[in-house]
Amino acid sequence: MSHATIEITAELVRALVREQHPDLAGHPVRPGARGWANQLWRLGDDLAVRLPWATGDADALLRKEHAWVPALAPLLPLPVPVPQRLGEPSERFPRPWLVTTWVPGAPADQAPVTRAADAAESLAAFLTALHRPAPGGAPAVQDRGGPLADQDAGVTEGIAAAAERGLIEDPDAVLAVWRDAVAAPEWTGPAQWIHADLHPANVLTADGSLCGVVDFGALCAGDPACDLAAAWILLPDGAADRFHAAYRPAPDAPTLRRARGWAVWRALGCTFVGADDGPGGKPTWGPPAAASLRRLVATIR
Repeated sequence: MSHATIEITAELVRALVREQHPDLAGHPVRPGARGWANQLWRLGDDLAVRLPWATGDADALLRKEHAWVPALAPLLPLPVPVPQRLGEPSERFPRPWLVTTWVPGAPADQAPVTRAADAAESLAAFLTALHRPAPGGAPAVQDRGGPLADQDAGVTEGIAAAAERGLIEDPDAVLAVWRDAVAAPEWTGPAQWIHADLHPANVLTADGSLCGVVDFGALCAGDPACDLAAAWILLPDGAADRFHAAYRPAPDAPTLRRARGWAVWRALGCTFVGADDGPGGKPTWGPPAAASLRRLVATIR
């Protein structure tokens, strides 16, 4: 699936809602946000319609959110989009789609965190609540929350490719952070629920602090270090220590080393998306990714 495969319009969204959920058909439809894999359309004041417009796995991810997020949402101290209805594939639109609650706020790639201490504590409280042992049957995601060694070849090649394109500063230092993380002891505790996709476009801000977390498509069971990477990805310079002090249980040294590795993995991915000049490219992802890599390099100097 490419971003040009299906044209999604307000008229299409209205027709889908009218056909499958006619009790919601009276709500006005207007654009919400256009993500990498999904488009979001406002449905009235309190709801949103989320439709995949790229990546073949987006269909399964939406179904996963519909199955698991409603039970997790009440446990979390920040608002999240809670699935309300599942739309099934049809002749009009051949992919599943969701109706969720609408979470107000601005994406952090467009409105960065400025209240560092408040955001650090909010993020720590959110992840402390989310990171609990996942039940049997919880989803796993191949490239999230497992051993970092499984990602070594891809990340090493990615650092080299980014350096060749001039997308990152000091690639040797970035590689040193990554190698230290891969060498850290692996997670041996129970697989925990993790969001697994915490980057600036997936958290919302208001008045300089966090006010919501969105896009649970990568939700899975795994190593919590995957999410603890957010200390360097989402928070301003100098806020990581405040976050780690507030998170429970306090992360040990190996967990922090792995978290830095996941932060390199995440920042590198956002760097490439930020440099993509295609329809799914996100120029606003590049600067936060560069800032994340600078923060990570500073941890080994």
